Amino acid sequence: MPITTKSKKGVVRSVGNIFADLKLPNAAGKQIKVRLAVAINQIIQDQRLSQGIAARRLKINQPKISALSNYHLEGFSVERLINFLTALDRDVDIAIRRKPKSGRSGRILVSAA
Repeated sequence: MPITTKSKKGVVRSVGNIFADLKLPNAAGKQIKVRLAVAINQIIQDQRLSQGIAARRLKINQPKISALSNYHLEGFSVERLINFLTALDRDVDIAIRRKPKSGRSGRILVSAA
């Protein structure tokens, strides 16, 4: 849901992606990574896995788990994050469909069930 903020120029409507609102490069990719990381971190927390156990399960070292848990995602690709989810016994579905004829550009949506 887009958030509305007030600025000196009046009300500015969010596009629903903070990275795009801040005009950062590759905003969609950044948002996808964050949403995948949120899902991974939630699973690790729900399963009460220590960083060491999570690292072994994901076949990475503990400092990378620490980076992931702190959302330092520069060293992680979307593909790698998806592989982490499957290593945590989750299915990942990617659906491709026509966008509505609303005039807006196509979008990428990541949601956790």
